[in-house]
Amino acid sequence: MNKTEITHIGILLLTSIIWGMAFVAQSVGSHLVGPFTFMAIRSWLGVLTLSPLLIHTLRKVGIHKDLIMGSIFCGIGLFLGSVLQQFGIAYTTTAKAGFITALYMIFVPICSWFLHKPIHRQIWISVLMSVVGLYLLCFHGSIGSFNQGDILMLFAALGFTFQILAVNRFVAKCHPILLSGGQFLFCAIVSTILMTTETVTLPALKQAMIPMLYTGIFSTGIAYTLQMVGQKGLNPTVSSLVMCLESVFSALGGWLILGQSLSAQEATGCALMFLAIVFSQISPRKKGVVSEQ
Repeated sequence: MNKTEITHIGILLLTSIIWGMAFVAQSVGSHLVGPFTFMAIRSWLGVLTLSPLLIHTLRKVGIHKDLIMGSIFCGIGLFLGSVLQQFGIAYTTTAKAGFITALYMIFVPICSWFLHKPIHRQIWISVLMSVVGLYLLCFHGSIGSFNQGDILMLFAALGFTFQILAVNRFVAKCHPILLSGGQFLFCAIVSTILMTTETVTLPALKQAMIPMLYTGIFSTGIAYTLQMVGQKGLNPTVSSLVMCLESVFSALGGWLILGQSLSAQEATGCALMFLAIVFSQISPRKKGVVSEQ
């Protein structure tokens, strides 16, 4: 491994830390403002943060049909994943949210299999491991222990799965910075329209300002840009392995900042799900697809 690869791994590690800690900010924000309001402000801040790069790149590349279509499809997946995540995180812990959301790393190859792409048996083993891990993490003697927040996180993982597949489809035809900015803009517009259904007060916005600033500037604007830089020239499987560490950092963030804890059973479930995610990414026959959260 050369110095350039080590540098890029370090950049992706920083990205995963930012994304993992974003679960803490989202958890705090979920109790202060509505999900659409949080998403709208987060997305506009992401667009604003990327605006210098967007303007510079647009002058050189311009707008074309593939960019518009890619922004819409990627935006739909990102919007569904992010909003469902924001709804669900109000009812579950940051650790559960991080590990359940990370299941997109397994859902992606499964969806590819339904699209008639070959899937290695290692993936099916990973699926079984993740199901057992999910049971240990979320079930405590009855079906009721798997709460609505956990269910919403599962659907959020499916939303991110759609977004990952859309990115994989359009990134070859579009400049990655413009594609990221386009999906943020789509989310911002849709969320702004839907936030009119929520009650928004100035005191609540002031209280939620720090979580929204963190997720908008750091998690959305900066982290996505770091992801693009880090992935360049790096094996996609290695990229996936580093970035899925966000689930670990979400658990650490919940413990350090919010005082949330895990029982021995829940910790075992987290460990098993993380091993399943890693195991799904080390198959020599699998072509890696890297996520965006």
